[in-house]
Amino acid sequence: MKPIEFTTRTSSDGVLERDFVVDDVPGVLWSAETGPTGPLVLLGHGGGTHKRAAGMSGRAHKLVLDGGLSAVTLDAPAHGDRPRSAYDEEQVEIMQRLMAAGDPVGPVVEEYNADIARRAVPEWRATLDALQRLPEIGAGPVGYFGLNMGTAIGIPLVAAEPRIAAAVFGVFWHDSVAPAAKEITVPLEFVMQWDDEHIPREQGLALFDAFGSTQKTLHANAGRHKEVPRFESDSATRFFVRHLLS
Repeated sequence: MKPIEFTTRTSSDGVLERDFVVDDVPGVLWSAETGPTGPLVLLGHGGGTHKRAAGMSGRAHKLVLDGGLSAVTLDAPAHGDRPRSAYDEEQVEIMQRLMAAGDPVGPVVEEYNADIARRAVPEWRATLDALQRLPEIGAGPVGYFGLNMGTAIGIPLVAAEPRIAAAVFGVFWHDSVAPAAKEITVPLEFVMQWDDEHIPREQGLALFDAFGSTQKTLHANAGRHKEVPRFESDSATRFFVRHLLS
């Protein structure tokens, strides 16, 4: 595996941001500009977004400034600065057509996100290997925070990766990820939207129930699919502080 290659370095509000590449996969590492670097939280972005989407940057800054942690995100396959294959283009077109018509999109999203997860999980594990070789990161407990497609990638990743000690998931369907969810035993928080126009309530509740963890908390919020309250990031930060810094 190639070593991590940092390409840019900037800072704002006390947070150091470093763009990098590992085996041609681009990512961003956020950490404190001065002082020690806290335990690492892996951030999985949602479908149709990218590593520097506002939600990713906002969560990363909160984890660093409010939690004393560090954070990293990658462009998922076919997202951000990464190319799309003909298959990717076809799946995106199908999903957009179904949503425009108001038709159920779940089966297509689940199948396509499962394919993205198969590609993304080895990339995340290789990136974690490379980051933990850095003296400012090192070995230690790691967290994972991802909603929507970030959950589709994160569930098989957390199930396979023993270095991840705590996770925040949510806003996803049950069927495609349930087998891997049963293998997860780390503490977790799960977020769902009670009025989600794409994911039926029973799907979210079934996925929460499927996790093998004995320490798990359900956060059910009023609102539609894209209306996850910002305070869920505050809750996630406190959650990771409890489980990664205690």
